[in-house]
Amino acid sequence: MASRYPAMRWQILESTFLGYATFYLVRNNLAPAAVSLSTALHYDNTMLGTLTSVTAISYGLGKFLMGSISDRSNPRFFMATGLILSAICNFLFGMSSNFETHLFLWSFNGFFQGMGWAPCGRSLGHWFAVKERGTIFGLWNIAHNVGGASIGWLSAYLAKNMGWENAFIIPGIIALVGAVYLLIRLRDTPQSLGLPPIEKYVRLHPDKLLDFASKKTPEEVAAEKDEDHEVLHHPAVDDPERELGTRELFVEYILKNPALWVFAFCNFFVYIIRYSLIDFGPKFLHDAKGASIVSGGGSTVIYEVAGIFSTIIIGWLSDRLGGRRGMVSLLCLIPIFVSLVAIIMIPEGHLNWDLFFFGVIGFFIYPPVMLLGLAGLDFTSKKAVGAAAGFIGLFGYMGRTVQGTGLGWMADNYGWVPALSAVGVCIVMAILLLSLTWNLRPRN
Repeated sequence: MASRYPAMRWQILESTFLGYATFYLVRNNLAPAAVSLSTALHYDNTMLGTLTSVTAISYGLGKFLMGSISDRSNPRFFMATGLILSAICNFLFGMSSNFETHLFLWSFNGFFQGMGWAPCGRSLGHWFAVKERGTIFGLWNIAHNVGGASIGWLSAYLAKNMGWENAFIIPGIIALVGAVYLLIRLRDTPQSLGLPPIEKYVRLHPDKLLDFASKKTPEEVAAEKDEDHEVLHHPAVDDPERELGTRELFVEYILKNPALWVFAFCNFFVYIIRYSLIDFGPKFLHDAKGASIVSGGGSTVIYEVAGIFSTIIIGWLSDRLGGRRGMVSLLCLIPIFVSLVAIIMIPEGHLNWDLFFFGVIGFFIYPPVMLLGLAGLDFTSKKAVGAAAGFIGLFGYMGRTVQGTGLGWMADNYGWVPALSAVGVCIVMAILLLSLTWNLRPRN
């Protein structure tokens, strides 16, 4: 057991990482291909915004509903099935040229995308302990950036050189390969392999724990008890393997959980911020700053790559600060606000500066995205991880729905400056909400 357990932990991390990155290839391929798609099919910003917003709410619903199902499913088959269904939607999207058909297919694609995060969170929650989650999830969260950056370049290249259709068909083929990979590599809980749960393993082999939390002396631990920290307790901490009934799961661990509500409402605004520049960044740079299709699509690559190192560093920092995910997320939003103001004020002809500030926003936006999702694990039972992640994610994609339709409509009717200014207001709202969680940390 001593040698097999660590190997399986890394296998789970590897397979969920690559599997989730592949989900991005058949989710984020629309924005980089938007210019070619709108030129070929005469889609305006409002139509493109409608595509992203309707898809966003279907993804939020899918993440919530599928998250609940994933808590009782084998992630190996659950995640692979989601990739296969998303691949089929992409194939059909590339074969159609009708807006209503595209809207229908991309909505279903969003729903099936909800089968991606929940099984990953469930797997990592069962294989890694609380004290190492900030750093482990920071490392795993790079999957967002790897997938997003890869499809940002690939989709723009395919749309320009092979037609917008192939920006959907070729990623669909890659997704099918990814589904086969998941069936080969991903596994269920430690108990399903004859191994003890992570809590027992840590007690038997404490030297194997990837404990990146701050090392404290007994005196420091005693002193910390007198500090003004809010600690959220759950009965499941004492019995983490206890199975939950459906009503208990939703009522006691989700609906009556005040921390999840705060993080969920905050996620609403964070997703508006995040996806405004993913969905409309290339189009904004093309329309307002004179960038070419490929140069504008490069903003997506820079945005995603910039977040690679930040999630590791800031995830580790949140562990060092006792799991105070809200406080760390709030601090990340301040440079995002400054960078957005800079992008608005920079005149046309200074694309390098625009891309630089896109990178700054990408660097700081992904830690809050990761930490808000991680809060769903920290502040509920690990038997309710999928439902908690789905609940927080539902609010996030409600925000993306508002962003998709609202930002496109504002850009068409009032211009890009008012549209991006509205994003700035969302940053302020997220900061105010996160201030309520400044000292909130999990029990462990």
